[in-house]
Amino acid sequence: MKLDLSCGRIGVKADQRQAIDYAHKYGFEAVVPDAGYLGKLTDSQLDELNSELKSKKLVFSAAGMPVDFRNDEAKFQQGLQALPAYATSLQRAGVTRTGTWLMPTHAELTYNANFKRHAKRLKAVTQILADHGLRFGLEYVGPKTLWSSKKYPFIHSLPETQELIAAIDVKGAGLILDSWHWYTAHETKDDILALTNDQIVAVDLNDAPKGLEIDEQIDQKRELPMATGVIDLATFLNSLNEIRYDGPVRAEPFNAALRAMPGDQAVAATAKAMKKAFALIS
Repeated sequence: MKLDLSCGRIGVKADQRQAIDYAHKYGFEAVVPDAGYLGKLTDSQLDELNSELKSKKLVFSAAGMPVDFRNDEAKFQQGLQALPAYATSLQRAGVTRTGTWLMPTHAELTYNANFKRHAKRLKAVTQILADHGLRFGLEYVGPKTLWSSKKYPFIHSLPETQELIAAIDVKGAGLILDSWHWYTAHETKDDILALTNDQIVAVDLNDAPKGLEIDEQIDQKRELPMATGVIDLATFLNSLNEIRYDGPVRAEPFNAALRAMPGDQAVAATAKAMKKAFALIS
């Protein structure tokens, strides 16, 4: 597993160069790639950047996926047409992982109708990414407070996400596992041990606020890893280690106090929390 810095996920505003500097300064092993920045580099500039990453013992982790597949067809098609250029920028830089999240509810579409739309649209997305050597991770969102918030609940667990991946049926489609969603979906060690390294594209690490039942947890109110001990990160991380997961692990706490910190302090606090969590791996 690689200690991954995602500045956006901790509320730190940083361009690609700043993110690389932060990652190196605070002992991370990977950093999120910025396709927009990378796409503007010449071949020689890209070679220099890759040499710098190597000298700093860093690699690029998983990029986002910019296509809006959750709304109307016209917007989806517009995004799909722009995706090859985005994917090319990542491929040139040696990036091999991308990902996105799944909204676990819908006001109008039934589960079946929503599933069919997701499978069709994400199949097209996955194929373009795969053609550029990019794996594509899907992240389910577990909190009951969110998936029950509209008329029709949708995918909010690991088994349901695996069903969608099977329906997409394109090599390279996989999972983004998040300790927060694993916890709020009432999942266990056995759910992780049933997976293989090849099925997991990226991992998010979080803790949860104290004083709430699992089904009372609210998605945008999380904690840095090891902050409360509510989520059993020892089991989560050691299960991943047991299946020899070797990809990026990043913090995604959506925490107001962390976001209020100056960038350096927020990255330092995140690094400290992540290293404390990694120390649990036996």
